[in-house]
Amino acid sequence: MPKVKNQPLYFILQNIRSLYNVGSLFRSADGLGVDKIFLCGYTGTPPRKEISKTALGAETTVPWEHHHQTARLIKQLKKDGVQIVALELTKGAVDLKTFKPKFPLAIILGNEVLGITPAILKLADAVVQIPMRGGKESLNVSVAGGIAGYILAAQRMKHDV
Repeated sequence: MPKVKNQPLYFILQNIRSLYNVGSLFRSADGLGVDKIFLCGYTGTPPRKEISKTALGAETTVPWEHHHQTARLIKQLKKDGVQIVALELTKGAVDLKTFKPKFPLAIILGNEVLGITPAILKLADAVVQIPMRGGKESLNVSVAGGIAGYILAAQRMKHDV
């Protein structure tokens, strides 16, 4: 799938503890045409067999960078005109289906248990959520990232027409 002109889409992974989730997000990013993944904090980086097992080679085709400090990265991306969107179940979060994105855009995906840190949430231009209908409070981060990425990738295709 060719990249979408002038409409970059990025994933920011903050403190993702499972290397299998990292690999799964690489695979989803590849399928969705995500331009780059930013691996932040203690999120694991390739090469790792656990990442490769679920990424199935996507870790070698999707560009990525590691940043120790998520806040510094976000501030730089904002200076570069990137809209920063956090995917988090918080009070006041907007339903992802009704959210109106502006591109270029980076979506932040947080730790599997703790979510996105409050300091990083404050830096986001918007907070979106995937409404939950069952008894569980949230989806697995790799599943949520795939869903959010799919919806945002569809939106950016509309912008590029």
